[in-house]
Amino acid sequence: GVFGESQALLEALEIAEKAASTDLPVLIDGESGTGKELMAKLVHTNSRRAEKQLISVNCGAIPENLIESELFGHKKGAFTGATSDRQGKFESADGGTIFLDEVGELPLQGQVKLLRVLQSSEIQRVGSDQVSNVDTRIVAATNRNLLEMSQQGHFREDLYYRLSVIQVTLPALRQRPDEIPLLIDFFSDEAAEKLQRPPLQLAPRLRTFLHSYPFPGNIRELRNIIFRLSCLAEHSADLEHLPPGIRPSEALSSGQSDAPN
Repeated sequence: GVFGESQALLEALEIAEKAASTDLPVLIDGESGTGKELMAKLVHTNSRRAEKQLISVNCGAIPENLIESELFGHKKGAFTGATSDRQGKFESADGGTIFLDEVGELPLQGQVKLLRVLQSSEIQRVGSDQVSNVDTRIVAATNRNLLEMSQQGHFREDLYYRLSVIQVTLPALRQRPDEIPLLIDFFSDEAAEKLQRPPLQLAPRLRTFLHSYPFPGNIRELRNIIFRLSCLAEHSADLEHLPPGIRPSEALSSGQSDAPN
């Protein structure tokens, strides 16, 4: 789950937990790797919809010409390759929650359709004249400034205000450095359990390095590093076990290899 002790994170958790008991749209913003999908799961599992599905969609990973079909479904023959009727993600999430990750990547036409769902709870499959009602709670996430995008004409301003009735902002890990030791221990225990080996022992200079490293990839990057260290270090992890891209000069100059001998 999402955990920590910083004021910014505790405020975000409090807002999310209060929002969960409603059906209001939630917009989660924060840098990549800050835990936006975990926060969306928290909203869902604390809502009246917890027994229904949470359907996740990465809007940035779907080709523009397929985004409407992916979200709203299509009728057979609606376009080349549409060999049968298909249910979209909104219908799959009926009664539950849909998580729209990277919502800022939605093309403008998809934004128009999404606005219609927010306004009227209605969807229309591509190639169909029939309108269907859906009872789907929308949680969206972005690492972009949607308000700035709307002012530049890249994101509909009316959609932004519809999506952000409740806004939850996740802090970057560099804004909560005091929590790095806590997170190191948490991920070390998680890695030990998954890899079925003793908890990782970190050399003092490695701990010092991690406490001061800015973590541009945030919590996801820290977790990946700890799992790498747990895999490569047989007994005690040191600087030479770090990924080459972040390994400091004293490890590189020591002539030690990527993995232990």
